[in-house]
Amino acid sequence: MLVEDDVEISAVLKKFLSTEDLEVVTAYDGESACRKFFSDTFSLVLLDLMIPKMSGIEVMDKIRERHTVPIIIISAKDTDSDKTLGLGLGADNYITKPFSVPEVLARIKANIRRSTKCAAGESSPQTILEKDGLRMNLDDYSVTKNGNKIELTSKEFDILKLFLQNPKKVYTKAQLYSLVWKDTYYGDENAVNVHISRLRNKIEDNPRKPRYVITVWGDWL
Repeated sequence: MLVEDDVEISAVLKKFLSTEDLEVVTAYDGESACRKFFSDTFSLVLLDLMIPKMSGIEVMDKIRERHTVPIIIISAKDTDSDKTLGLGLGADNYITKPFSVPEVLARIKANIRRSTKCAAGESSPQTILEKDGLRMNLDDYSVTKNGNKIELTSKEFDILKLFLQNPKKVYTKAQLYSLVWKDTYYGDENAVNVHISRLRNKIEDNPRKPRYVITVWGDWL
């Protein structure tokens, strides 16, 4: 689903995405976006923040109450606070305008591919990952800490999985983005920072003094 109030941008995106065998349903305001989303099934939502009747943030909040479908924000609002807010509320990616249409397509395909793999239950040969009371089951995509269930988004799950499979290995932000988002790194530090922060808040006893996900500072990072 493409939610964009600029008719010209919407038409260009829909035409291009349709040539890539993607079925696109359009909405031009927040209310119609919610109505259409909850009356059908979608693989991904491409969402502008500045839309009439109901903001993109409100639309995303409604969707996240009941669904984990990938959401990519497209917006002319490119400040760090805007990106942090969008990602913090559950967006999987954030693309600022003006954007490259092929870049949008690449990110759409990458997010749909990851979502499809997760739904199919694909996992590595090692199905249980454990570290100091933290337990990840790759068969049912569950995470527990000392027996208590922890709800993670797909990105948070992928980040934690990477760390548990490669303990004590240090990653740059560019490496994390490439391995988790499986996309070209365009300097999207907010995407990495926000997801790491959210993950720490969920798994750490004290996020300010993390035990599991630790930042290593150095000039080479």
